[in-house]
This record gives sequence, structure tokens and C-alpha cells, in this order.
Amino acid sequence: MATGSADGPATLYGPVSALLGSAALLAAVFAGFIGIAIPFLFGSLAVTFALLGLGRGLNRGQCAIGLTTGSLSVLYPIFLVAALST
Repeated sequence: MATGSADGPATLYGPVSALLGSAALLAAVFAGFIGIAIPFLFGSLAVTFALLGLGRGLNRGQCAIGLTTGSLSVLYPIFLVAALST
């Protein structure tokens, strides 16, 4: 059994991060209707999986997309609430 094979679970960090980040960004756009819990949850999971994937060096492009969209989906509701509360 070879260690570090390309078929391990670590190869899924990039696609999962990109998928969760996209879903989180879409949920953040509709945060007024569905609340801010889903964008926070999906966004933080996307950022976590992206950082794990970037640390392993697998699917770096998808991990970068997941990191970007995940962080935007976490920050967007915070800025939205801050702008509307003033």
C-alpha cells in the first residue's frame, strides 16, 4: 500500500471547498430570506476545507475558489448587518 496516493480522501478537499463556497455565497445573497446561519456554516466549512487542501497541495485552484467564496460569504452578512444597523 502506497502512502500519499492520489485516490485518498484529501483529493476531495478542493471540490468540496468550491461546492460549499458556492452554496454559501448563494445563501449569503439571500440571507435576508433564509437567515445568516447557513452562509456562516457553509462558508466556514468551505474555508476549513480550502485551508486543508492548500496545506496538502492538492487541487489548489479549487481550494482558492473555495477560500475566496467561503470568506466572502462569511463577511457579506457581517457587513450587511453593520450597514443596516447604522
